[in-house]
Amino acid sequence: MFFTGQSVSLIGTWMQKTAVSWVVYSVTQSKFMLGVSVFASLFPTALFSLYGGIVADRYNRYKVLLATQILSLLQAILLTFAILFFKQNVVWIIIFLSALLGVINGFDVPARQSLMRDLIVDGEDLPNALALNSSMVNLSKLIGPAIAGFVLESFGDEICFGSNAISFIPVIISLFLIKLPKQEFAPKTERNLKREFTEAFTYIKNTPRIASVIIFVGFMSLLVLPFSTLTPVFAKDIFHGSASTLGVIDGIIGFGAFISALYLASLKRGTDLSKVLAVNTVVFALGLMLFSQTKIYPLALFFIAVGAFGMMPIRTLSNTIVQVNVPNKFRGRVISIYLLVLTTLIPIGSLIIGAVSHYIGVQLTVFIEGLLALILAFYYFRYLKKEKLKRDAQLIVD
Repeated sequence: MFFTGQSVSLIGTWMQKTAVSWVVYSVTQSKFMLGVSVFASLFPTALFSLYGGIVADRYNRYKVLLATQILSLLQAILLTFAILFFKQNVVWIIIFLSALLGVINGFDVPARQSLMRDLIVDGEDLPNALALNSSMVNLSKLIGPAIAGFVLESFGDEICFGSNAISFIPVIISLFLIKLPKQEFAPKTERNLKREFTEAFTYIKNTPRIASVIIFVGFMSLLVLPFSTLTPVFAKDIFHGSASTLGVIDGIIGFGAFISALYLASLKRGTDLSKVLAVNTVVFALGLMLFSQTKIYPLALFFIAVGAFGMMPIRTLSNTIVQVNVPNKFRGRVISIYLLVLTTLIPIGSLIIGAVSHYIGVQLTVFIEGLLALILAFYYFRYLKKEKLKRDAQLIVD
């Protein structure tokens, strides 16, 4: 039920994201404003995700998720009305409502990610369940932008945004139908905001596997993952296309990520996820570099699909490593810290990428991002090798 409801809702979500990027760039013709729109949607999530993680650990995650989905529905309705009635100032209204959605997501994502463990009976099935969840997310990235491109050209902006509002209905119905075991909470006397934060940070600091993957994701989020901010520029200026061109590019990114998710879901138990993460980062880097320098549209789509295949595990496997290795009492808070890193640095990176590309061009900017991904993968490989040697030495001593 969770999978089915989320599948429909996420298609609407990606339709809206594609429409937001296209409308902002079409109206402003500004790469920097594209970065601002991404910043507005993600940075509030970063500000509120830490408290959202504590809320997920303190209160019923299911009820928190239900509330955030209803609020997201209301945000989508407001955005649709804004497109219909406020054409003159629509960009700033979009940015304001994107920021509002970012606040909602600050509570939604920690609750949803933490709830995943509660939906799985056998804990050993969690990595595969998370990979299947990622396949759902990335299939929506394939379908949503493609539909958005068609709807934007054929029916207009307001239909695209309205479709997202309607898509929240199935997920809310599915949540009402789900019955979960009673969640255990810490006694009220033990609840202290500062202490709970300190406990989570101390746990991360003393757990190198968790700390290393969060640091790695942080650098990738700041320097590489924001490349997607520039896809409207590639669609309109490099390939001289329209809204449907953007839909195809974003859809192909979703397709590559979807195939990658299926691959991850097929991994056997006991697979070294950290090594898979490092290898796929190299694939991502090469695909991104080749895409950035290719002006032949079909070939560029192939390269970005390869890059997306490598990109998807950066989020999925890092999330899986956190989910599998963090005990339940810390999970909501550690996930919120992980999300803090992700959602703080991607919008900051988007602003930087938007500004830099204004001076050196989008193709060189994305090429440099791919090069930085290669460097980060190299250092992560070195770190994993050192940790393996330490573990082997410890086993010999024991």
